[in-house]
Amino acid sequence: MNSFSDFLNNMDWWGLLMFLLRLCAVLLCLTVHEVSHGLVAYRLGDSTAKDKGRLTLNPIKHISVFGLALMVTAGVGWAKAVPVNPNNFKEPKRDMAITALAGPVSNFILALLAGALTSVLYFAVGFEGILASDGIYLLATFLISLVTLNIGLGVFNLIPIPPLDGSKVLFSFLPQRVYWTILRYERYVMIALLGLVWLGVFNRPLNWLIHQGIHVIGVITRCPLFL
Repeated sequence: MNSFSDFLNNMDWWGLLMFLLRLCAVLLCLTVHEVSHGLVAYRLGDSTAKDKGRLTLNPIKHISVFGLALMVTAGVGWAKAVPVNPNNFKEPKRDMAITALAGPVSNFILALLAGALTSVLYFAVGFEGILASDGIYLLATFLISLVTLNIGLGVFNLIPIPPLDGSKVLFSFLPQRVYWTILRYERYVMIALLGLVWLGVFNRPLNWLIHQGIHVIGVITRCPLFL
């Protein structure tokens, strides 16, 4: 019993709380990203995501364990892809590109909204006011995490490498035969992508782009915390 009490006393509860806040922010980013894909696909004529129960804000339906771990630790990652059948689209290549763009765009919009709320909070209580209250500090931390994580997720998914969203936009400009061939083999390219992420190939350019995105949010929202 004493050992358990010692364990509780030595637990870094604040660190655990900060981790849980970041995890909640990650789950929100990934869920919004995937649901946006599904909703746009549905509006364009493909009900696959709806039929598979993926048009839901329940994050459990969208979790990819490895992608989630990367989002929490590195700030970039992915969720379990929403199923899309391009054959249900009137214009398969065009509509697939629009569906692919919906995810990153939703993340940039969510980042902007979180940045705006952070700005309101900052000008309401000031920097010292944020630090003075644990509750306000945690709220500010959550909002700032939403900004950085959404920008990171949006930028990362715009990389034109299968199966990331940017590849589907780029490939929509390719000849039909080449387009369908690439889509058929994109699962194999995923292995190479994981290797590149593991080796940190994207770290420097992504960090620069994320920093620029945060600065843009700061300029738009006029929030000094992002400038």
